[in-house]
Amino acid sequence: MIKLTLDFSGILIILLSIENDSIFKLSALRHKEVLLGITGKDFTLIAASKAAMRGATILKASDDKTRALNQHTLMAFSGEAGDTIQFAEYIQANAQLYSMRNNIDLSPSAVAHFVRGELAQSLRSRKPYNVNLLLGGVDPITDKPSLYWLDYLASLAPLPYAAHGYAQYYCLSILDKHHHPDIDFEQGLKVLRMCTDELKRRLPIDFKGMTVKVITKEGIKELDYDDSARIDCP
Repeated sequence: MIKLTLDFSGILIILLSIENDSIFKLSALRHKEVLLGITGKDFTLIAASKAAMRGATILKASDDKTRALNQHTLMAFSGEAGDTIQFAEYIQANAQLYSMRNNIDLSPSAVAHFVRGELAQSLRSRKPYNVNLLLGGVDPITDKPSLYWLDYLASLAPLPYAAHGYAQYYCLSILDKHHHPDIDFEQGLKVLRMCTDELKRRLPIDFKGMTVKVITKEGIKELDYDDSARIDCP
């Protein structure tokens, strides 16, 4: 006679192990990409790593992880490959549709709250988007720069500087030390160089450089960013 016993504690441990392993994999996936944002006196800088990775494999060395939502608002994204592109293009299409219908662009603050609402709605669905975002821009009316940090749990925070991925471990201390509200463009670019130098020094992976874009009252411009020269932190 075979006696079967059901050990609920063992089943619970197995289920928790599977769930924690999935969370760890998602966390590791999000951290392999680098997003940085810095606001200054009259500008917002957004930087994103160029490497598109799956595991330890680099699939593309010139991936643009940013989307222009209107003339004065830019969004950078990281997360699962399919989710990021679909969500970014969905937000981009809706922001441009609003501009076409109303002959006026949404402000960066309005776009950020719209994005947060879409993430919150998605989070309560069967297939939530696994994306982390930095949204930066300059208000076309007040000329005030702004930067918003959003994550896959629909958290939203306006910040003077922000980071996602590995950058949040190595760069926030540098930004905390060197950033101030009246920083000019040259100083902001120098602080960004300090951050990318620190990432190159600390990380074992090659993120293939950074795509850097600046938002001013004139619009969005991509910079020819060279991070080959080393800058020491004072």
